[in-house]
Amino acid sequence: MSAPVGSAETVAVAMSGGVDSSVAAALLVREGLRVVGVTLRMWSSPRRTDPEQQLDSCRSSAAADDARAVADRLGIPHHVLDCEAEFDRTVIQPFVESYLRGETPNPCPICNARLKFGSLRLRVQEWGACRLATGHYARVAQDPITGRYQLRRGVDPRKDQSYFLYRLTQEQLAATRFPVGDLNKSETRRLAQELGLPVAEKRESQEICFVPGDYRAFLRGRAGGAIRPGVIRDTSGAVRGEHPGIAYFTIGQRHGLGIGNPSPLYVIALDAARDEVVVGEDRDLWVREVEVDRLHLISGEPFRGRRPVLAKLRYAQPAAPATIHPMPEGRARLSFDEPQRAVAPGQAAVCYDASDPDLVLGGGTIRRRL
Repeated sequence: MSAPVGSAETVAVAMSGGVDSSVAAALLVREGLRVVGVTLRMWSSPRRTDPEQQLDSCRSSAAADDARAVADRLGIPHHVLDCEAEFDRTVIQPFVESYLRGETPNPCPICNARLKFGSLRLRVQEWGACRLATGHYARVAQDPITGRYQLRRGVDPRKDQSYFLYRLTQEQLAATRFPVGDLNKSETRRLAQELGLPVAEKRESQEICFVPGDYRAFLRGRAGGAIRPGVIRDTSGAVRGEHPGIAYFTIGQRHGLGIGNPSPLYVIALDAARDEVVVGEDRDLWVREVEVDRLHLISGEPFRGRRPVLAKLRYAQPAAPATIHPMPEGRARLSFDEPQRAVAPGQAAVCYDASDPDLVLGGGTIRRRL
């Protein structure tokens, strides 16, 4: 692939073939910038024959076709970059290993930090593009006092994706554009229709991009030999049944246990060392404190002592008032004002400023309940 001719006005857009990244590209074209579309080929699978299944997904060959059709409509060049090997090494393999440890991983923050805003950003800068843009619902601002770059929530609270971007650095934010971050999803759809973009009516995918349906089937195909059966115990230590592997369970799970009880039972812990699933009642799922590691602060400056924050322990939940207590070696303790339910190790804990709830401070990976 030949490199585009660069200039100070060139912006590369990561085009997934979906509505959001397509409108992001269109808005940049409208600004008069020289725009180059780029689609990452991160995962191969056979093309789906059902049109309803051909979604905005890195595994769908239809995604690259849709992105190219949009680029043609906008009159911009479009390229496809093969990064399957890197994606497998930095995203898929850690995802599988995390499940084998009894965790519930979220691959999106690592993919964003290391591939999309890491490798891809560096590649397009080599071409001469001054910035990388995506269709994420988030915003970049600059602190008027310190000059540091800030990651802020998208305007649409239902679509805000700042949770998945908490690992971005100052250098990455400085070279990033989020053109749809100031829009509501309905406005994005309307713009796509007005501009005649061929993906204007395309529906969204809500699944992990490289997992075609049931993640358990994916794990069996990828690491079946490493998944071992074991026993299910309750909180008293009594054996209540057997399971096919802890990788097939997650904290808070109720269905699929195959055991009876007068009151509902839930998975409350996964013991990888013993290959045991521990079950208990709903009251056993609630905790006030968690420990996180691999703490990343977007400002680049460590906290001086404890700090009040608003913290999210999964993407779909509201941010809850908490206090973060910094610990050595990139760890921290989060103490919540109110108990939190079904906290799963491996998920991201993302912190927002208690006095400025749109400002993302950073976050880390949930390691354990305290």
